[in-house]
Amino acid sequence: MKPEVVFGLENAGWPALLINAGGAVLLVNPAAKTVFGAALNGNPAQLSAIWAAENGGSAVDFLRRWEAQPVAQSPLKFKTPGGATLEFLVLACQFTGDGNKWFVLQFLPVPRVVEPAPAKPLESHTEFRSATGDAALKQKLDCVLQLARTVSLDFNNALTGVLAHTSLLLGKAEPEHPWRRSLLEVEKSASRAAEIASELALFSRQEKESRRAPAGNLNTVASRCVEFFRNAHGARFTWAEGFERSLFEARFDEAKVQQALTKILENAVEAFGAGTTGQAAVARNQISVQTRNVELTEATQDRNVRLAAGTYVCVEISDRGTGIDAEALPRIFEPFFTTKRPPHRGLGLALVYGIITNHGGGVAISSQPGLGTSARVYLPAERSFITAATSEKDLRGSGTVLVVDDESLLLTMAETILADFGYKVLTANSGPKALEILAHPLNRIDLIVTDLVMPGMGGRELIEKIRSLGFAQPVLCTSGYVMPEDNKQAGAAYLQKPFTTSGLLLKVKAALAAAKPD
Repeated sequence: MKPEVVFGLENAGWPALLINAGGAVLLVNPAAKTVFGAALNGNPAQLSAIWAAENGGSAVDFLRRWEAQPVAQSPLKFKTPGGATLEFLVLACQFTGDGNKWFVLQFLPVPRVVEPAPAKPLESHTEFRSATGDAALKQKLDCVLQLARTVSLDFNNALTGVLAHTSLLLGKAEPEHPWRRSLLEVEKSASRAAEIASELALFSRQEKESRRAPAGNLNTVASRCVEFFRNAHGARFTWAEGFERSLFEARFDEAKVQQALTKILENAVEAFGAGTTGQAAVARNQISVQTRNVELTEATQDRNVRLAAGTYVCVEISDRGTGIDAEALPRIFEPFFTTKRPPHRGLGLALVYGIITNHGGGVAISSQPGLGTSARVYLPAERSFITAATSEKDLRGSGTVLVVDDESLLLTMAETILADFGYKVLTANSGPKALEILAHPLNRIDLIVTDLVMPGMGGRELIEKIRSLGFAQPVLCTSGYVMPEDNKQAGAAYLQKPFTTSGLLLKVKAALAAAKPD
């Protein structure tokens, strides 16, 4: 019986099989048919048909050994048409359901391991390197990306409304307001749900971001994350902050980098366990968050990360928790590897790795059991400075904004927030309705905010129609998944869903400012 799951590797460029615990092959992707040929045409085919004797034991024995003690990749040999054998690194993932077990096997080429040239370490902590190097880790992550499915747009839309309304209310609530604690819990729950959706979206996309990310100050993101965890766990920990006052400018996707730092802070909190209370424990349970500028004149190795010469900003998050065992340390970035109990899925640090490397940066981890762990996030930077808006005055603006979205909840949310900060707001639940409003002689629109994915006329088609009719208003695009490859659409900026109140207001103000003549 085949499991009722989506294989997810039909279009992978490497061989992949879905098999049961007895070694019967249930699904085969085209790459596997090309490599292994007619041996997989049985009804059902057996893994033993391509299993080489040099491996020792049987194919079923391999599955049993893997189930008893999973390994990330095993170099094994398999028979190909004509009697030749090829060696692959085999990545296995196990699935269970209704009392049955299945395995997805992926066959990756054996990477060449090239030792990096010796380089001066940044600090004298315990160093580790992956057994197969960065190339093997990248292959592993690429495989897992193929397994992920696209994020539900409706789910992202709902989360956008929840997060935006909650952040709006938190911005107005006094520190001692009786509802503030409940609002923080709502924000926390919505953020966790957004993380799950973002995990799937990130793992389904293999390419680096092709669009140029906006310039930002990493201090803003780091301090926001610290504030969130202090409100949620402040009574259990001592928080030490050390933010560089003149931090270099970096270009990054704020929502994704915030998600990465949140994952690291979650690990730091969990490193102390659940029974850490009392005044003495709070003094001992310290979590520190620091930012600093890093300028390297030569390539430098920091633990598992090799940084090219250049300028970086670094966020270092350290805890005095239980630390990580030396045996587990080399595998912490592997997808589905975890030292924690369910419901942890082993995607946290793999997600952090994917986000930061897609920004051209790196993540270094050093740890000593019983003494704690330090995670350092490096992002490429420029020797210039940017000050992010932090006050309500910085967020207020003026003008008429046309908001286009097929979700009525999001239209209400956008109208509430923008109107509250000085804007006149018009709304449309479809592209044709937006064109009607835009063409009305009494409506003087200054900015159009449109969702990219809508039934009927989508956001891109709407923008093309607007330009063809001769309207020159700037456009701010939003989406829960679709990522524009570039900014070819005249006047089009981009805002990823779900977003916060400040995220929306800053984007709207920036789009309006960019459209004004110098």
